[in-house]
Parts: sequence; structure tokens; C-alpha cells
Amino acid sequence: MAMPAGLLDVSRETLAKLEQFADLLGKWNARINLVAPSTLPDLWSRHILDSAQIFHHAPDDARHWVDLGSGGGLPGVVCAILAYEARPECRFTLIESDKRKSAFLMTAIRELGVSAKVLTERVEQAPPQAADVVSARALAPLPALLALVARHLAENGTALLPKGKNHSAELAAARREWHFDHVAIESQTDPLARVLILKEIMRV
Repeated sequence: MAMPAGLLDVSRETLAKLEQFADLLGKWNARINLVAPSTLPDLWSRHILDSAQIFHHAPDDARHWVDLGSGGGLPGVVCAILAYEARPECRFTLIESDKRKSAFLMTAIRELGVSAKVLTERVEQAPPQAADVVSARALAPLPALLALVARHLAENGTALLPKGKNHSAELAAARREWHFDHVAIESQTDPLARVLILKEIMRV
């Protein structure tokens, strides 16, 4: 499944890995629901580019990146592919409780040769990871999500959380329970969506 021209400025090797991942996801999706089948025709823009944009907001010195509820590897595997050349010192931990999805993630990591491991556990029960970066895509509304993020984020870590058109309402609701510094970056794939960059996350 080749990427449409002009979507990503990456090396030929990285692009080949992304295309290999897209093919793998498409094949596995016929057996288990990794992404909604209706979104497969727009896999590159809807999922892979949407995931890839998160990578560029991570701190340059990040060494451990944790992706919560990784599911189909979005954004965890995509970001691990981008890090393979750009930040080879950064390792990834993908937390996914569903055993079938976890098997997909392990297969993708093995076949792509990226620096990542999978924890087949519930996010709220997995050992705290003290990660430099925590990401999560389509996992939970922000007030509930921040409890999961805070569990696994290092004291000075950064959370990268893509959110849809209701991002403002989610931020307002989260403020009632949490203190955090944030920046909202307009999504490259949806003008109504945002990538939320959060730091200093603490319960009120």
C-alpha cells in the first residue's frame, strides 16, 4: 500500500518501513478490528500521517516513549518507525491489553526491526514507566485520559495527545480535576482537530 506522493518528507528507508507497516495493518485488519474498515481507503492521511505529525512535537532528548492503548500501532509504531533513523536512541513501549492487538504489535515490531516492546496489560495496571513522552490516540476523554497519562509520565515529561473537534470542551472539563500547561497545535489532517502538548500534569 504505497503512500500518496508528497505527504511525508522522510528517507527512502523510512518510507519503505511505513509502507510495509501499512500493508501489514491492512492484512491484519481483515481478521481483527485495528481500524474502522471504512477508513482503510484513507489509511495514509486518516491514520499514518495523523500519527506521524505527533512525532515532531516530541522533545529532541526523549529516550523513552510510551504509547497507551496502542491498538493498531497508531501512533506508537508509526513514531517508532520515524525514530528508527531520526532518533535511534529513543525506545518505545506500547501498552495494549487486547491480546490479539498485542500480537499484531509484536509482529509489526519484529518485521519492521524498530526499537520497541509491547506490554500486554491494562494501562492502569501496567507498572509506571516514568516515560519522557506519553502518547495516546482515541483512547479516552481527556479528564479520564490524564489519570492514565500521569501514571506513566516522568516528572518533566511531555504528553502528546491528538484530539478531535471537541478538544476545547475536553480541556475545560479536564481543568476541573487537573492542572497542566498545554499548547494546542492545529492538526495537519483535520482543521478542527488539535495535537495537545501537555506538561506539568497534576491533580487539582
